[in-house]
Amino acid sequence: MINIQDMRDTARNLLAKGDVRAVIGYRRGSSGMYAEPVVITDPAQADELVWDPTCFHNLSLYLVEDRKFLAHLHKTADLPIAIIAKGCDARSTVVLMQEHYFERKDIYIIGMSCEGSGVLDERKLAAKGIQATHSAFDGDDFVFTTSEKLLAGHPAQGEQRIPAREVMADRCLECREPFPKEHNAVLGENKTGRELAAPFTALKRFEEMDAGARWKFWEHQFERCIRCFACRSVCPMCYCEECVVDSISFPVTGQTTAEEKANRVRWIERSATRPENMTYHMTRVLHLAGRCIDCNECERVCPVNIPLRLLNNKMERESREQFGYEPGASIGGPSLTASFLDNDPGKFIR
Repeated sequence: MINIQDMRDTARNLLAKGDVRAVIGYRRGSSGMYAEPVVITDPAQADELVWDPTCFHNLSLYLVEDRKFLAHLHKTADLPIAIIAKGCDARSTVVLMQEHYFERKDIYIIGMSCEGSGVLDERKLAAKGIQATHSAFDGDDFVFTTSEKLLAGHPAQGEQRIPAREVMADRCLECREPFPKEHNAVLGENKTGRELAAPFTALKRFEEMDAGARWKFWEHQFERCIRCFACRSVCPMCYCEECVVDSISFPVTGQTTAEEKANRVRWIERSATRPENMTYHMTRVLHLAGRCIDCNECERVCPVNIPLRLLNNKMERESREQFGYEPGASIGGPSLTASFLDNDPGKFIR
């Protein structure tokens, strides 16, 4: 089991020695027991860092934001930036390095093994009506320090134990790589293989529905989408300065002619109608093929609870079964869409 003090000491020493310019990690949030992302630059701030099952954010997003901020200032960093990374966070960082978004020397990875515990699903926990101030994992169950509110008709103050399967995020139940292979320092044991559910279990369950039912399901989901772009904003892989579905390079001014407006290429209209929403989500999932590492941040932040993980999992499984490709497996390896092997399926393109 990880000693949180070891994580804090590692961050403190890196900052005190001047080895890194900042550490991206987690601290206790203002909304109860949940952790929130934090960037610390002072060794004294290391004691704010926390590590528990509520550390569900993919912190590699903030590596992207850091690079964009430096680019905006027309500056380059003279020191690396450190990140506290779960297995999935480390894999997404590797994908960004594969795509040369930044170099390996620019990032110091403090790997944190999930050790099979995974992270909580806020919605599953809320459905159980648990009001807790602290959470922990004891190897089989999540243990919550609960508030004074009633739980299932009993006083809830004290401890409440919930089987991991009931409140753990689905992505963690199916996780194949809870240990961050790419790291500069690592804490915790490598318990890769300790799966609570087989990979792609949720996807297989969905695919048991007939084609008509699946189509109606997605029609309903895309009808509900409000096109807030939260899924795009939270995804570390959606780092483009200009999104193909939301072009900003053609500003409309008072002097823009009707002909110029008519001739502008529009991939997707801005209206949040079902056909436009469907095109947006299909475009996005194709752009994530071979890049999505199943952090599931897109689904977590969706305000209308669209199960976006099913779409990403479909592409992930196809990449794995058709091409033997695992996103984020190796910095030096080629990306899925930028490589071609003689034994790849698809004779129609030969």
